[in-house]
Amino acid sequence: MAESLPAIPLREFAARRQRVLKELKGCVGLVLAGEQDASLHSPYAPHPHFTYLTGLRSEPGAILLLDPQHPVEARRVQLYLRPLNPELEQWDGLRQGISKQLRDSIGIGFVQRTTSFARFLLESARRSRRLACLHPLAAHNAPISPDIAILRESAARIPGCTIVDRSDIITRLRSVKSTAEVSCIRHAGAITALGFEAALQTLRPGISEFDLQEAIEHRYRTNGSRQTAYRTIAGGGVNSTVLHYHANDQPLTAGDLVCIDSGAAFGGYASDVTRTFPVNGQFTKRQRQIYEVVLAALAAATAAVRPGVTIAQVDRAARRVIERAGFGDAFIHGIGHHLGLEVHDSTPDGPLRAGNVITVEPGIYLPAERIGIRIEDDVVVTTAGRSVLTGQIPKSVQAIEAAMRRPKQPRQRQ
Repeated sequence: MAESLPAIPLREFAARRQRVLKELKGCVGLVLAGEQDASLHSPYAPHPHFTYLTGLRSEPGAILLLDPQHPVEARRVQLYLRPLNPELEQWDGLRQGISKQLRDSIGIGFVQRTTSFARFLLESARRSRRLACLHPLAAHNAPISPDIAILRESAARIPGCTIVDRSDIITRLRSVKSTAEVSCIRHAGAITALGFEAALQTLRPGISEFDLQEAIEHRYRTNGSRQTAYRTIAGGGVNSTVLHYHANDQPLTAGDLVCIDSGAAFGGYASDVTRTFPVNGQFTKRQRQIYEVVLAALAAATAAVRPGVTIAQVDRAARRVIERAGFGDAFIHGIGHHLGLEVHDSTPDGPLRAGNVITVEPGIYLPAERIGIRIEDDVVVTTAGRSVLTGQIPKSVQAIEAAMRRPKQPRQRQ
């Protein structure tokens, strides 16, 4: 891979925070990183709003307080980190003390421990009397948004204090990717392309779905991706018709197709790609007929992507192709979703804008015929229209069959 890797500069995180401060219009807001799984069995992932504004991905329990009217400009952005606990950190990992070096590395001048958070929040809330929720709102049967839980307790203790909904601010900002963000997603897509190359080099009858998954993910890890953006799907035969199939434990059979939905993550950003390959290297006449319909739907939908168009309109472009071919009832999902810090990223209301990154993923699923075909690319909306970020991964019948005629990699068993 390239020596110079894309990254988000500190000045961009600072600019993001300034935009949120401006849009808060005097309200005080909180963004919480979230807690680590106490068992430490799962990798820690902070709330993407927190990562978007700070770049931090390894500070469970951290809180960002935004107070746009604080009389001291340096305290309009306040970061609170858990206290050091040397005995616990001997087990869970060493942490850095608060210092100029830490503040400079984060790009935030006011950094305190969470033990002082209540006092400073009271000061800000009492002065402003207006608090804003920034986290996504929760359904009635889900846990309350973490910032609202704190803000309610604070407002209950301050006469005349109100809470307003500003949950659209960060969602809207996150949906429009900067040049640096698009570079990270593009790089994640380049790593993903190497994983699909490994799939084509590995795929043949007799291996298992998991063998294919392992070949793909091993290639991700050896090319700079620490983890997948989501759980890899590698469904052969009838399993190719199951949208979120994850068992990946069946043998792959000659004459079947395998639908692979996988993406590498890089720098916190996701890629999301699907390709459908013939297990024995050659499509049957029927498989090719259906595959060409899905490929044409992908082309039509991709061509429809541009500023001012809604995802519903992109969906209609693909659906028209599939319906005219007589497979309308077999296209059972929407055309795609926003992509970024999450594989299903923040989705604002309204039409597409330049800087949005979306997936385009039409499919046809025929369980009775053991045929499930989905083809998916990642697409960035540009001022002139669109640019496909994952177009280097083979998707035409000719390109796939040619790639699968090349010599296969030997199977490696430990």
